[in-house]
Amino acid sequence: MAALGLEVLGVTLAVFGWIVGIVSCALPMWKVTAFIGVNIVTAQTIWEGIWMNCVVQSTGQMQCKIYDSMLALSSDLQVARALCVIAIVMGVLGFLLSIVGAKCTKCLNEERVKAKVMITAGVTFICAAVMHLIPVCWSAHSIIRSFYNPIIIEAQKREIVLTALNKLTVPLC
Repeated sequence: MAALGLEVLGVTLAVFGWIVGIVSCALPMWKVTAFIGVNIVTAQTIWEGIWMNCVVQSTGQMQCKIYDSMLALSSDLQVARALCVIAIVMGVLGFLLSIVGAKCTKCLNEERVKAKVMITAGVTFICAAVMHLIPVCWSAHSIIRSFYNPIIIEAQKREIVLTALNKLTVPLC
């Protein structure tokens, strides 16, 4: 009975992580304008995401625009887009495998086969997590590298947005 409880806990945590990954991919706040130098008092904030960029006025009005072309994205955001889609698909595959291999289902009869399917589901979830971790770390590295680059003007510098979702993954970078 304890094994069933651990199995349910593992699948629940994996699905929760998968949902957090979907939310982080959907949010347009991967890069945000930095408030440094004379740019400290500004009338607008620019958010850059992997699907769209948004301009937030000081009045609270927000206008978002979906990218017209993949070429409009920087290389780290292009890779982030691809890896996030792959990770989401791998998460779906891992979830389906975990349903098939669960001890409480009758999809498979042999316990040995169910165990192998659950191990495969776990490995798939771990691969999906790594696929989410790579773009977050790469984007953080790109932002930090350009922030301290003296050639880039202050108006073009971005900062990392540490929402509750990103606080879980950025320390791993």
